Amino acid sequence: MGFTIWFTGLSGSGKTTLAHLLHEQLKERGITNVEILDGDVVRTNLSKGLGFSKEDRDTNIRRIGFVCHLLTRNGVPNIAAAISPYRAIRDENRAKIGNFVEVYVKCPVETCAERDVKGLYKKAFAGEIKEFTGVSDPYEEPLKPEVLVETHKESPAESVTKIINTLEVLGYITPPDDGYSEEDKEKIKQRLESLGYL
Repeated sequence: MGFTIWFTGLSGSGKTTLAHLLHEQLKERGITNVEILDGDVVRTNLSKGLGFSKEDRDTNIRRIGFVCHLLTRNGVPNIAAAISPYRAIRDENRAKIGNFVEVYVKCPVETCAERDVKGLYKKAFAGEIKEFTGVSDPYEEPLKPEVLVETHKESPAESVTKIINTLEVLGYITPPDDGYSEEDKEKIKQRLESLGYL
């Protein structure tokens, strides 16, 4: 079955790290045809020449969404990891793709800045980089993500476990025989029902 797992969050929140860990977990489950679309890689290969205006950001996220739509439609599970700061474009992709699981990688901007080895946040705070998400450009948090992970409070393994649990409850992947307790499954099911996904 094709489905899209869409990681959204600030630069440095941990999207790429979680995407690759999740990819490994899915492969261990026997789902070996999973594709990853990382925001930085897509900008280099598919969206070269686009800037960081709202229009260019929207175009970039629509392009990622279009590829995810094609993969999902053809039965390929895929993982997108892109800041995707604007709610309307994420929702547009959700409607187009269908089998869509939004993962909000929540992390305070201060923590993201501490993790930033490239020094981009420092430049953004100094006004040297314009239109930087979370500093001089807005980030619109998801209102009802299927999964909320808080990478300043959780280990990467804990965050990925949350995602795997949700994929099982939604029926995208099959739980192993030694799966999670009925209590854990019930908690996830109740959260998804409260959000209107079940």
